[in-house]
Amino acid sequence: MRGPYAPLAEFNATNPEFITTTAIATVWKVQSPHGPAALKLYHQPDMGEERHGFTLMAALDGHGAAKVFQTTRNAALTEWLDGPHLGDLTRNGQDEKASAELVKVANALHTSMPDIPGLPTLAQRFRALKTLGFDCPEPAKHDLTRARNLAEHLLNTQTDIRPLHGDLHHDNIRLGARGYVAFDAKGILGERAFELANAFRNPKGAEPLHRDPARIRHLAQSWGRAFGVRPKRLVQWAAAKCALSIAWRSGGTVRDDPEFDLLNALLDTKI
Repeated sequence: MRGPYAPLAEFNATNPEFITTTAIATVWKVQSPHGPAALKLYHQPDMGEERHGFTLMAALDGHGAAKVFQTTRNAALTEWLDGPHLGDLTRNGQDEKASAELVKVANALHTSMPDIPGLPTLAQRFRALKTLGFDCPEPAKHDLTRARNLAEHLLNTQTDIRPLHGDLHHDNIRLGARGYVAFDAKGILGERAFELANAFRNPKGAEPLHRDPARIRHLAQSWGRAFGVRPKRLVQWAAAKCALSIAWRSGGTVRDDPEFDLLNALLDTKI
């Protein structure tokens, strides 16, 4: 576990308290000139693809997203959010409330989203699915082929293209002093409807719920109304994103995956 001590002086921060570590970064709670703050320190010399996310969040200036106080090449100081994740609501049996709050955050982000040059595109993000190889059971291969063709169609018919958070789901939204706000953005350019795609397969810890056709239909219809997009399009993007995640986990050739059944449910749910 890498300590935060080198960046502390650069950020004028003190009193580091370890919070969590992930595959790419370690998060500390610190005291800063802005009050309590989150210090995210990346394991590699730079932020990788997440640098676009901090560009996007900084441009939002607190509207629907955590405030970004300062960044360096491989660290970021952001607003401290001390409340629960939306995922905690779903895991505690309050999925309806979590779903309503999630689309409120999505609307807050998109209402305030400025133009942000230089963001990667959805087409670039989906390259791994386009080149995916198969060594899996035939039903899974059939569904992945369907999803790849669907993704190609969606990418070629995008409308309302704009900057997106890019990874908006229940556990990337947390309660803070200003209400629920998003964090851990990826920062991509693409169709508005894609913004909710990953939320259909979240939060972690509620996997049986993700596969429930009634929930899929309800989210598509309620989010479609609230977000001003077609429900069918939402579920199509959700299926495409599920297939993309399978492709990322596969290393290039898919053999097995715990979300084969979820992909099938998303593809076959009638809206």
